[in-house]
Amino acid sequence: MYCNRDLSWLEFNYRVLQEAACESVPLFDRIKFLSIFSSNLDEFFSVRYPVILAISNLKAKTRRKIEHTIPEHLLEKIQLEIERQVTESENIFRGQIIPLLATNGIILYYNTPLMEEHIPEARDKFLSHILSFVQPVFLKGDIATKFSPEANKLYMIITLQKHGEEEIQHAIIKIPADHLKRLYALSPVNGNDYVVFIDDIIKENSKYIFPGFEIVGAYNIKFNRNADLDFEEDYHGNIVEKIEKQLRNRANGQPSRFVFESAMPSNVQLYIASVFGIDQEEIFADGRYHNLSDLSTFPQFGKKLTNDEWLPLHLPALSEAGNLFNTIEKKDILLHFPYHSYNPILSFFNQAAIDPDVTDIYITLYRVAADSLIANALISAAKNGKKVTVFIELKARFDEANNIIWSKKMKSAGIRLIYSIPGIKVHTKIALVIRTCNDKKRTYSIISTGNFNELTARYYTDHTLLTTDKDTNAELLSLFHFLEKRIKPTDDNITSFKKLFVSPFNMVSNFQKLVDNEIKKVEKSGSGLIRLKLNNLEEQGMIDLLYKAANAGVTVRLLVRSICCLVPGVKGFSENIQVKRLVDRYLEHTRLFIFGADADAQVIMGSSDWMTRNLYYRIELCTPVTDPNSRKELLDYFSLQWQDNDKSLPVNSADRPRDEINIHNGQRSIYDYLKERV
Repeated sequence: MYCNRDLSWLEFNYRVLQEAACESVPLFDRIKFLSIFSSNLDEFFSVRYPVILAISNLKAKTRRKIEHTIPEHLLEKIQLEIERQVTESENIFRGQIIPLLATNGIILYYNTPLMEEHIPEARDKFLSHILSFVQPVFLKGDIATKFSPEANKLYMIITLQKHGEEEIQHAIIKIPADHLKRLYALSPVNGNDYVVFIDDIIKENSKYIFPGFEIVGAYNIKFNRNADLDFEEDYHGNIVEKIEKQLRNRANGQPSRFVFESAMPSNVQLYIASVFGIDQEEIFADGRYHNLSDLSTFPQFGKKLTNDEWLPLHLPALSEAGNLFNTIEKKDILLHFPYHSYNPILSFFNQAAIDPDVTDIYITLYRVAADSLIANALISAAKNGKKVTVFIELKARFDEANNIIWSKKMKSAGIRLIYSIPGIKVHTKIALVIRTCNDKKRTYSIISTGNFNELTARYYTDHTLLTTDKDTNAELLSLFHFLEKRIKPTDDNITSFKKLFVSPFNMVSNFQKLVDNEIKKVEKSGSGLIRLKLNNLEEQGMIDLLYKAANAGVTVRLLVRSICCLVPGVKGFSENIQVKRLVDRYLEHTRLFIFGADADAQVIMGSSDWMTRNLYYRIELCTPVTDPNSRKELLDYFSLQWQDNDKSLPVNSADRPRDEINIHNGQRSIYDYLKERV
């Protein structure tokens, strides 16, 4: 019994949308969640929807071979759910967000004429700045067939009629929001601040683009297109070949979604679909304004309409240490971001770059910050004569270009680069530093659930362990040496790990043993406990293990942020399993695995979700946490989030059960808990 992964993901994105509608969330944070919802949906259409279309065109018998979670009429169910969510997001934006902005003295023009006071100002902005980026294209003849709108960019279709002629023409304009701004603040009037979309500034002044024409209509559109797909990590063998064939039948970069504002006449819709070769199942109506991800840059006019800031916590043992390496030698350090300051991680690499005793630095990089301080520290280390080895994953979806830019900079600085392994991604987040002092070699390592990225560390929750444990570091060095070979793991070259859980080597078998141990505890003492915190739970073998444990009497508690293909709470089958989803101010990104209770609990943290791709087709690493203080923090961390009755919901539920008197917010509780431990 499994849920479909794509319907489950859409359920997660709907949970994000719920935060945009939640009255207890400050206004600008509600706008932020609306932005995230829009961005997530774009990614879904770029990555998953093309595969769903391809699968829907396979014969029913072949579809059933792929997996048990492909229900009948999946495409129709997905389309209906997306339509429902998009309609609700539009209602939230128009019916809740815009009126609340007005209540707070901010007027957002929403498909309404500009006030007389703002017409000259908008015209000046258009003629002096915006017009230089406007390049109209008339959709006729060869030009129409050659023009290809960019993915996820905004366009405006202008319907025109030349003065004195009957012929209707169509032109397309790219809205230059990526070069300029999407939202412009206009002069205050009567004590109110005003905001206008660049779309409306262009529409208001379109007569200057097409002199001699009458503007019959102007309508916003957008295209999502196929991105690089990782479906080979999810479907294998002959099935992959069949899906590839379906995708090849679609032109390279074929649109996966054509979005138009619902006010667009049907004859214009059909004309645009014909010009750009869009199929019926790729056409979606929406409100007037697309790319609401741009709401993340909404002008705030100095108004305090956001959550109170939680200042990052500084551990005195680290912030006051003159030499971070000496501190780590005394005991393991466990940091929880973004609750803790990210400065110790930056200091780790900065000190390694200049420490005369450091000889070697190893690191894996998956998503590098655009202005990465860590990458700059590695460059400094290489220039200072350190041997720096960087494994950089060039197949990190949507970060390929940025990773390539950094790889060139690092290579020119003398860093030894190891690029992507064919047929497998390196997703683990690890680093190792070797120091030689008085002829004695010492190793220091970082194992994290999140990327080495100081920007995402501000709003992604992650655990990061700094340790000098000899067994851990010896196995990390062994893994780095394996990565240097740039070969795909096979039975012939498989590396032995005794302490660390490394996929695709021993991670599955180690987790299987831990689950089986909890089943044996039930047989022996009558109780067993499994607690997991994941981003995604999809791999059917691991789900079956949890079903097996639950049926044997083990209590299973799961915190799953996004995709969850496990079906909890089915009487006589999975009634011992509870699954919650938590969406709050920070994006839940930690992966935590706890087997057993109290003093007997085994605690593991790392980079891997329980998805087919993570367990079998990526290099991932998880580590047991044995330091007593670190172990206690992780156990308490899970408990505090499990108690949340404010922002967590059972999966497959749209209800928000709240105890209005005793509200327990998990993220707030964790911040307060860690603050007390500083």
